Amino acid sequence: MLRIEIFSDRKESLGEGPLWDVKEERLYWIDSYGPTVHRADLKGGDRRSWTVPEPIGSLALREQGGAVLALRSGFHFLDFDSGKVTRINETQPGELRPRLNDGKVDRQGRFVAGSMDYCESDPVGKLFRLDPDLKVSELDSGIICSNGPCFSPDGKTLYFTDSFTKIIFAYDYDTATGDVRSKRAFGSFAELQGYPDGATVDSEGYVWSVEVYAGRLVRFNPDGVIDRVVGLPVFSSTSISFGGPNLDIAFVTSMARPFKGRYHREHEAGMTVAVHGLGVRGIAEPRFKG
Repeated sequence: MLRIEIFSDRKESLGEGPLWDVKEERLYWIDSYGPTVHRADLKGGDRRSWTVPEPIGSLALREQGGAVLALRSGFHFLDFDSGKVTRINETQPGELRPRLNDGKVDRQGRFVAGSMDYCESDPVGKLFRLDPDLKVSELDSGIICSNGPCFSPDGKTLYFTDSFTKIIFAYDYDTATGDVRSKRAFGSFAELQGYPDGATVDSEGYVWSVEVYAGRLVRFNPDGVIDRVVGLPVFSSTSISFGGPNLDIAFVTSMARPFKGRYHREHEAGMTVAVHGLGVRGIAEPRFKG
């Protein structure tokens, strides 16, 4: 039976990037404009937070400890013990409009993250890959708002959206090199009210995309056809990660910041919810090997 509970009642200005760590059995998530990284156990307790120096788009855990962050200016490391943030690479130096946004680690331990226009209007964003040797490569460009990168179970398909196109794209992903080719439309939000935001892939190879400004989860089958739609209590839902001991709980973040100048009416805006009873399991997110 479907059940939705409040996991964190903290009202994030722009809650994003939920990430379940199977090793620690904890959920990480962020407030992009906090800018803050949060962590809690399965029950929402044992909480800890780290303030970071720039707006943050996403994070990934590292095999050797700590995290790699996609901050406004580029990729950084975060040491959980000291809270120290160290810059790795500035991704678009000298450009004031772009900031790094959503990102995920591929099955080989590389971090793929895209940038977006701070004003959400012009295609100044790019898609990047950070390799374990800390080399940065550009995979795509001409993007307004990078969101929802995630990988098929075999790692050979990269899903990604420029939210304002209302299209989820798919690329053939070279697992040996991390290069992409054959970009194509995969799933469409053209007939839906909202826009595709954060996304993940379940163990059956179906893509779950969060419909921001509509408060729903949209599941696409491997052919890009909508298979299921699940309503949420938060209009401003943003991103998703499957977690819990069996990877069968969908953790969904949201935002409290105003939408088109108006504050959200629902009490839960900005909170993180846990969706139980979907009947599917996720895939454990890899750690960054650098």
